[in-house]
Amino acid sequence: MSKELVIDVTASEIAIALLDNKQLVELNKQKSNVQFTVGNIYLGKVKKIMPGLNAAFVDVGYEKDAFLHYLDLGPQFQTLNKFVSQIQAKKSKFPLLQRFKSENDIDKDGKIGHVLSSGQNILVQIAKEPISTKGPRLSSEISIAGRNLVLLPFADKVSVSQKIESSEERSRLKRLLQSIKPRNYGLIVRTVAEGKRVAELDSELKNLVKKWESVYDRVKGSQAPKLVLQEMDRTSTILRDILNVSFNNIYINDEILVREIKEYISTIAPEKQKIVKYYSGSAPIFDHFGVEKQIKALFGKTVSCRNGAYLIIEHTEALHVIDVNSGNRSKSGDNQEANALAVNLVAAQELARQLRLRDMGGIIVVDFIDMHSQENKQMLFDKMKEFMAEDRTKHNILPLSKFGLMQLTRQRVRPEMNIQTIEKCPSCHGTGEINPSILITDEIEDRLQTIIEELKPGRLTLKLHPFIAAYLQKGFVSTRLKWSLRYKCAIKIVPMISYHYTEYHFFNSRDEEIGLIL
Repeated sequence: MSKELVIDVTASEIAIALLDNKQLVELNKQKSNVQFTVGNIYLGKVKKIMPGLNAAFVDVGYEKDAFLHYLDLGPQFQTLNKFVSQIQAKKSKFPLLQRFKSENDIDKDGKIGHVLSSGQNILVQIAKEPISTKGPRLSSEISIAGRNLVLLPFADKVSVSQKIESSEERSRLKRLLQSIKPRNYGLIVRTVAEGKRVAELDSELKNLVKKWESVYDRVKGSQAPKLVLQEMDRTSTILRDILNVSFNNIYINDEILVREIKEYISTIAPEKQKIVKYYSGSAPIFDHFGVEKQIKALFGKTVSCRNGAYLIIEHTEALHVIDVNSGNRSKSGDNQEANALAVNLVAAQELARQLRLRDMGGIIVVDFIDMHSQENKQMLFDKMKEFMAEDRTKHNILPLSKFGLMQLTRQRVRPEMNIQTIEKCPSCHGTGEINPSILITDEIEDRLQTIIEELKPGRLTLKLHPFIAAYLQKGFVSTRLKWSLRYKCAIKIVPMISYHYTEYHFFNSRDEEIGLIL
């Protein structure tokens, strides 16, 4: 099984595609100007207490106040609050956490008004990015994630990932971390820490503690709202969480990011630096690696599966609804139960992929094809859990109900990935009428002639839809060759999967679009 990461860097965003055996399984897009990222820590100011919701609205600099529920304060909130107050009140040196006297835990059934008041400064962390019309969701249970460990200031406990199957290894890691962690710090040991030596874990622990202690200088004397600790960008976060020995290649079309990622990888897995490769091809990087074509096929309302089956995906305000259809499979064979099971298993595999790909969260209801055998229903449930095992996002799956519905919940921390795949016709602009398509080559030639008369270039690149590109290059004496000879200009044709059928653009030798500089 091969894993590849393809990263497309543009002026406005970074798009990150994860390919598993050449199949697109995750797509993340990070806008260059996005500020509110899950994991960022802010010094916020309480704006309003809402006793009825047992929550507060906090100003962290977003246009809408962020939401902080009482249950998200964390048991050690009083200790955190006292710690922040001392930092802001004193001009003395940093009060080391391991020497700090802890307060009693707050009552889990308490009221928000007993611990917070309007105008109070508090330290909070983004738990969910702003979604739709809602502001960010906050937590005061601060955590700082590394590759092998997650640091929990004030927690003073060690937990080990249950995905580490060996009880001996879990015990070893727990004893090891308990012996080296400072007082008043807690740790979560991540799955990738399995088999790691004490020196590597100790080095990462010290870096995480140092990162937390850097909060002091940013909180001291600061006015809320203020960003005091920024999580790594989305690209580095994904690398931190998924990079492992099965990773084969990382392709990037930006030299600066190539250097940054190589530097980052050198700190966590030096032997993997060679997998980072700079892509300098003329075709867009997503076109070259087949990502753009998969995006067009996978983000529509209807998604095809193998053997003719397909999914219909609908979104509502409250939940996502997915209908499984057998397509032409219903006509094959006489065993309806076997056909239903086969289609459902294929659909379950594609469904698990779609949830990761679109980053769908909240409640998901799936209407599988009806099956009568309890054994087959159990098999589908077990397979669904197996397919979802690769999903790093927290999720829960329920067995099929008596109506043949499967319910899933998946943690939502950022807006769902939504890409519009239905294209508006560039020729008719939605009217349904276009000029005769047979004249498209004449239109391109007229444009070519104008460019040559005005700029007199010796070389041009014409980018257009693959169907038109194939037509222009058809035959020994192709239309492209005739144009090159007629206008005494070397013309290179580049097929572009992402272009509309009648879309085309001319580029000069510096790869600048000529329509933009004429």
